[in-house]
Amino acid sequence: MSAGIDLENVVCDFGTFRAVDNVNVSIQPGEFFSFLGPSGCGKTTILRMISGFIEPTQGVIRIGGRDMKGQRPNQRPTALIFQNLALFPLMPVWENIGFGLEVRGIDKAKRRARAEELLDLVELPGAGDKMVSQLSGGQKQRVAIARALAVEPQVMLLDEPLSALDLKLRQAMRAELRAIQKRTGVTFIFITHDQGEALAMSDRVGVMSQGRLQQVAGPRDIYNNPVNGFVASFVGENNILTGTVAAPSAGYATMDTPHGRFRARIANGVTGAGVKLYVRPEHMKFSDQPGLENSVAVTISDVAFEGNFIAVQSVSASGMRFTAELRNDGSVTIPEIGETRHVSFDAAKAAILPDSMTAGV
Repeated sequence: MSAGIDLENVVCDFGTFRAVDNVNVSIQPGEFFSFLGPSGCGKTTILRMISGFIEPTQGVIRIGGRDMKGQRPNQRPTALIFQNLALFPLMPVWENIGFGLEVRGIDKAKRRARAEELLDLVELPGAGDKMVSQLSGGQKQRVAIARALAVEPQVMLLDEPLSALDLKLRQAMRAELRAIQKRTGVTFIFITHDQGEALAMSDRVGVMSQGRLQQVAGPRDIYNNPVNGFVASFVGENNILTGTVAAPSAGYATMDTPHGRFRARIANGVTGAGVKLYVRPEHMKFSDQPGLENSVAVTISDVAFEGNFIAVQSVSASGMRFTAELRNDGSVTIPEIGETRHVSFDAAKAAILPDSMTAGV
């Protein structure tokens, strides 16, 4: 059983500091939803308000349609997994999993049976009698998830639970968490500053900055169609050109810059000078032909082999530095350092965006 969560005009102030600023979002039952943003953006504060450890200064939080005002953490249908996991080192694994049930007065035999069921669910069969110190980092993560699931929460809250793991284990645990969420159907709310985690696991992502929700959308939309410069810059890499917008028409505009004139998609209401155009490195192409749309003559300054792609750095005569990522599949010729080439991009793959905005979803 899972529950949806609604945040309506939620504000959280700590003295004169506003940690969360008028956040509106509806999270569906059974959804894997991630709050993504840099440290200090307010995402963990939102998680703690949902769990009941902090009361909002203003606004309403509903879980399963019920107002949570005045409800203590143990009265809410939620379970919270902390970054440090907080497993009990002197208890065997099965007792760790069954701890919440013991608090509720469930007898030992039923606690053990439930722990074994959950160990099978998280793919750790037979590990019940091990001590926590005998487990790997990934196994500890699974035990923490099993312990949280033991009390049958409708909402699972995860506060950067993968941040202490090495890269390969983090990548493996992404798939594990997603699979567990799908098997249980519980609503997962995941807090992270790692864009890869958010994009890989989530049904939808809410990107935050300075307490404000900037965009809520599916992972592909967040990456391919960012609503503003903050989202574009935080989620993925970009080449950024600054200039003056001219001749907007049918969702596109030209932009005059010190490095040339460029054409790209344009967001509503973006006008004037000092605006920015964003284009991702994988959308940059090299050519020997001058005169193409959105083309600049450049000198190749660095070529770095990154495994599945090759990062090519170049610089124009006006001093603009461009980064291109070329697939390492043999389909393109890799430029040499010192060569003069023309770098270009498709107008449909670039966007002229405002710096930031607040999204209410």
